[in-house]
Amino acid sequence: MTEQDPLTPQLPRLTVYRQPESLGAAEDLDFALELLQRARSGRLGPSLRLYRPLPTVAFGQRDANLPGFEAAADACRRLGFEPLVRKAGGRAAAYHQGTLVIDHIEPHPDAIVHAKARFSQFGELLAGALRSVGVHAAVGEIAGEYCPGEFSVHGQSPDSPEHRIKLIGTAQRVVSGGWLFSSVIVVEDSAPIREVLTASYAALGLEWDPATAGAANDLLPGLDVKTVEDAVVEAYQSYGHIVDGDFRTLLA
Repeated sequence: MTEQDPLTPQLPRLTVYRQPESLGAAEDLDFALELLQRARSGRLGPSLRLYRPLPTVAFGQRDANLPGFEAAADACRRLGFEPLVRKAGGRAAAYHQGTLVIDHIEPHPDAIVHAKARFSQFGELLAGALRSVGVHAAVGEIAGEYCPGEFSVHGQSPDSPEHRIKLIGTAQRVVSGGWLFSSVIVVEDSAPIREVLTASYAALGLEWDPATAGAANDLLPGLDVKTVEDAVVEAYQSYGHIVDGDFRTLLA
């Protein structure tokens, strides 16, 4: 057994909680904020929560103030998606059980420090996770994407590299004493997501290119959520010392 190099920084302990099923569309979003409150008060250490959500369209605060918001929400319900308004910024994003949601929560005495750097850091980490399973993924906004962001993760088809699709959207909430970094990876079944986003953005009067919405298994047929979930946990080993947690303890 070799001794730890005193000049090598210790990786932080990161507890991974795999949520076996959705708590409900709104409840899942609210529970992330509850975990953030626990972290800021010292009741929860650095944690990673992974789950597959129910069909949801998470609108941004600006979307909710547009005159077409009620029509957009009605369109979501008709298509089997629950319309919700999230606390984080950005525009409407859609997800369902073919996606993987990653909530990374940490206590921090000065959480605003490095807030922007987290987008780059975790965008690259998640793009690496997709590359590890064979998806050609990179960080960067693509023209016409839904919920556009500088650090979105997109994928490319090896046969048509000029066609890029958004695969991961990220958002962050920073409060005094902690931060929450949420990511959504679209892995399977992209058609319903394109359909509901097309209807929602039309009602809101927002322009976008539906061809930019897709799933990882559009680029790599046969890829599933479980494989991507395992790759994400593997990728996080470069960030922290991974410890498996029991999700039921968070509900106690």
